[in-house]
Amino acid sequence: MKRLLIVYNPNSSRFIDVEKEVLAPAKKLQGYLIGKYEVEKTNLETNVTKLSRLIQDGDLVISAGGDATGIIASNGIIKSGKDATLAVLPYGNFNDLSRTLGTKTLTDIFAKTATTQKLYPLEIIVDGNFFRYATCYVTIGMTAEAVELFDEPKTRKKLQKGHKSSWRSYFYLMFWYFKNRHKKIFIPEFTLNGKKTAKKISDYCALSGKSMCRVMKGGDDYLKPKVFRSENCRLTNLWRLIKLMTKSIFIRTPGKPTTGDVLEFTHPATVELQAEGEYKIFKDIATIEIKKGDKFIKVIHK
Repeated sequence: MKRLLIVYNPNSSRFIDVEKEVLAPAKKLQGYLIGKYEVEKTNLETNVTKLSRLIQDGDLVISAGGDATGIIASNGIIKSGKDATLAVLPYGNFNDLSRTLGTKTLTDIFAKTATTQKLYPLEIIVDGNFFRYATCYVTIGMTAEAVELFDEPKTRKKLQKGHKSSWRSYFYLMFWYFKNRHKKIFIPEFTLNGKKTAKKISDYCALSGKSMCRVMKGGDDYLKPKVFRSENCRLTNLWRLIKLMTKSIFIRTPGKPTTGDVLEFTHPATVELQAEGEYKIFKDIATIEIKKGDKFIKVIHK
């Protein structure tokens, strides 16, 4: 009998939908032994480690949540070293990984048109030490710091109402932006691949998936073993932000193809980094490297 492991967050804004549309129907699936992993209120690394210990060869791991749940599932599979397959269902604010893979329901995962493909995630290395993998994108700076907003209890409670939470999310982000964009330097002075960057850069972004924050268009680099696109820019400038967002929504998110980026800070730096909704503050660091690693994840693609 095949094993199916469902990963979900009982504290997410759409857990009620996960219960009705995933957990309950999964019990009726024929030929599968159903297991569950509830994301704990600890940290990503602890959840990844605990999940990795449950995964066995041949498992189908279903992430039923937002991108933060997806990054736990994807990193858990890689850490386990097992021959498991990942499927993703959209029950978060932006659901970029689900949009990249094209799966929206349990029916999509088991449809005859669904295929299994190799997804090559971004690998994040801080001061020479592996940090985590990211399936769709990584940001450093202001956009990373803004993610903290969604961990505030008041914001999370408001996002639990209705299904159009992504648009509520944009409203809260806009309010945060105008309140905070001139309060600090979001990325200390750094060089990118040995070249000095422009002054007052607020953000660095590496994009591999089809979308970022739902509306910003990417490409199919997630299917490629080495290449992705990256960009650094000054988004504290409103005009530059509008220009970038317009191009990202209607054409494609700006960026140049690269096989790897190394950010080297002129002085020991404190920066925030986020990968698909999961962020962390790093203090007194010298380098951050983003690249495609040798690892890949087998994913259900529709």
